[in-house]
Amino acid sequence: MSRALLSLGSNLGDRLAFLQSAVDAFRPSVVAVSSVYETKAWGVEDQPDFLNAVVLVDDPARDHWDWLRAGQAAEQAAERVREVRWGPRTLDVDIVTVDGVRSDDPQLLLPHPGTPERASVLIPWLEIEPAAVLPGHGPVAGLLAARPASDVTSVRRTSLTLTLPLT
Repeated sequence: MSRALLSLGSNLGDRLAFLQSAVDAFRPSVVAVSSVYETKAWGVEDQPDFLNAVVLVDDPARDHWDWLRAGQAAEQAAERVREVRWGPRTLDVDIVTVDGVRSDDPQLLLPHPGTPERASVLIPWLEIEPAAVLPGHGPVAGLLAARPASDVTSVRRTSLTLTLPLT
């Protein structure tokens, strides 16, 4: 079994459509999709707000490199351009964790190094997996509780929804 958590983000163009395109790209491996949240940009702050969600996927035939390649393919299909680190983008697909695999390969750091500090990942993750544990860091609920209140309140749940792809 290869179970992975993917973080999705978009702050250019039809943000919801780009998130949905990523969910659809992982069909039929999608197990759960979080609600859609809106957040301020992180890193480079002078850019539009992001829509964020997380997706839980499972496919026994895939490993962590397969999930990375699939995420990169979804980004390419959304015509993502990488000009500025943490800059605006049509679609960002981060591989947060895969079956507890640890990787220090610069092409795929696992678990994703920014996860413990990103309420925009922790909140939707807890929504779909309340007992989630981030390998090497502990329970996600504890990580979220350790974040400043301003980080938590800056992640705003929207009324927008993503649909599970038909298998």
